[in-house]
Amino acid sequence: MRVLVAITGASGAIYARQALQLLLSNDDVERIGLILSDHAEDVIRAEGESLPEDSRIVRFDNSDMWSSAASGSARWDAMLIVPASMGTVGRIAAGISRTLIERAADVMLKERRRLVMVVREAPYSLIHLRNMTTLTEAGAIILPASPSFYFRPADIEALCLGITARAIEMLGIAVEHQQWGEEL
Repeated sequence: MRVLVAITGASGAIYARQALQLLLSNDDVERIGLILSDHAEDVIRAEGESLPEDSRIVRFDNSDMWSSAASGSARWDAMLIVPASMGTVGRIAAGISRTLIERAADVMLKERRRLVMVVREAPYSLIHLRNMTTLTEAGAIILPASPSFYFRPADIEALCLGITARAIEMLGIAVEHQQWGEEL
């Protein structure tokens, strides 16, 4: 499977790192296209995170509209935007494709491929809610970064992993993690 991962400047770099780690741990993932927004690197650094490096990860510049991520014929199977800022959500919902992240998301929607957006904002304004509704109606999966506490996570890593694992599963990739009613 070939997966695009986009990281915006919203808070939540831990989710991006965990997502890349989970994708890299799965033998079915043969290629990861990584796109960072202009502010993503700053947020990653400010939050004390670092992204894994691997030969299966190919980085695309967010301004490179000639990359394979910009075309439906390139056959990327799915896309995860983690975290997804509300600015990114709004531009994609409006069909604006000024950056590679926006264009790649537009391609996922037009080609009817999986687009999962881990949104990071609170509280939601009516504009946010309408944009997320528009994207859901267009076929995207909106997954708010709202972790659960059922399993009594021991630390922030475990707390965030619940959301990250769900996001990867929404891409159609199996992830071993604690499920409701089961022990792991």
